[in-house]
Amino acid sequence: MESIAQGMQGPAVEDVQTRLTSLGYTIDEAETSAKEFGTTSAAAVRAFRASQGLEPGDEVDGAAWSALVDASYKLGDRTLYLRLPNFHGADVQALQRALNTLGFACGVDDGFFGPHTEAALQQFQENVGLFADGMAFQDTFAYINRLHHVWEGKPSVIDVEAEARMGFARAANVLESWHIAIGGEDAIARNVASRVWNIASATTDGSGIVLYDDTAPKDVDLIVEVASDELPEDAEPRATIALAECQNLSLRIKTAVAAATSKPILLRIELTGITEYGMFTASDAQTLAVRLLDGLCDALSD
Repeated sequence: MESIAQGMQGPAVEDVQTRLTSLGYTIDEAETSAKEFGTTSAAAVRAFRASQGLEPGDEVDGAAWSALVDASYKLGDRTLYLRLPNFHGADVQALQRALNTLGFACGVDDGFFGPHTEAALQQFQENVGLFADGMAFQDTFAYINRLHHVWEGKPSVIDVEAEARMGFARAANVLESWHIAIGGEDAIARNVASRVWNIASATTDGSGIVLYDDTAPKDVDLIVEVASDELPEDAEPRATIALAECQNLSLRIKTAVAAATSKPILLRIELTGITEYGMFTASDAQTLAVRLLDGLCDALSD
């Protein structure tokens, strides 16, 4: 492309000025009114090029224009999905930062929508009860924006650390403050659910966790539905966490709870990939129950 430089005037200059001012750079009003590339426009371009690691200069060449377009995208400006060449820009980077911080690791937030970002997006969509197609439409952006108080301004979590274990005092406090109903769809799931209830009851006499069989009570804050299988394809999407692929359970639970729009909050915990191979022992069920209760207490402790 032909470089846009000092002395030029017209729509191309106006486009550059609009993008730069939207990013916070200051350009004299006389220049913007006249659509003229003057000294303050040049100063803004120099500052922008420096911020992007481009070669020093005050012209908008091909590299600067590409960087300016990328930087101008805001989250929600366009539908994002996996394609070749990859979508790239500030909106993709914002999505990656939000996903990483919410517990859906997609790697370094480099602003390129690749397969890791798609996988993390699918997990987030499943987690909040959306159709998990890996495509960021306005419904996905609405949930991301609704959770801005959880992720905005916080560092992107690239490396997933080991899940935390709750101390007795904090766990007891959560269990006494929240009313939670937990049940299982099948024999293995019911085994895990009943062990969660047993551990909670042993933790504090004031535990708010109740065990249900077929129908969950409605006068609770949270319903935890444990299942050994995936949700049927013809079922309504709901907030779902697959334990086999989850290394940060408390963050996933916290995201699902924060994204909920009504009570009781319904959360499905799937054991798919954990119980279907080999022999599932009582020790396995106890380990899963401890992990699930720890994740619940940690997520609900704030």
